[in-house]
Amino acid sequence: MQSDAGLRQVRLALQSTPLAVRRALSGLFRDDRLGDLPDDQRGTAELLLAEVLNNVVEHAYAEGVGEIEVTVARCGRSLVFRVLDRGAELPGHVLTQGHRGDYGPQGDLPEGGFGWPMIRALAKEVDYRRQDGCNQLSFRLDVA
Repeated sequence: MQSDAGLRQVRLALQSTPLAVRRALSGLFRDDRLGDLPDDQRGTAELLLAEVLNNVVEHAYAEGVGEIEVTVARCGRSLVFRVLDRGAELPGHVLTQGHRGDYGPQGDLPEGGFGWPMIRALAKEVDYRRQDGCNQLSFRLDVA
């Protein structure tokens, strides 16, 4: 555990596979540094990170397997997430808007595209950068 003026940080590296993501999420939110979050906040944090990591697996590493590095820092009333990968860059180096709003009366929903609106609704300060061949995504979640 790293401690600096109230900062508690967890770092991990994982392969870009669905099984590795599930295992990482399970272990991360049982870690003593994050395990004391109330259930609803832990669930929100896990949902956000799961969506981000699954996007990396599905899109950034669509052509193969690579490494993902995750850092979660708990500072005061916030969790600050940083996710790094060397997979394919986001088109145009910008976060997509995804799907929003009204769909037909039959309930016909398009496949995918709901993750980014959800991430934006739940997280704060969502930022994406591509630097030196590395995707860098960071976001903050307020917690009790």
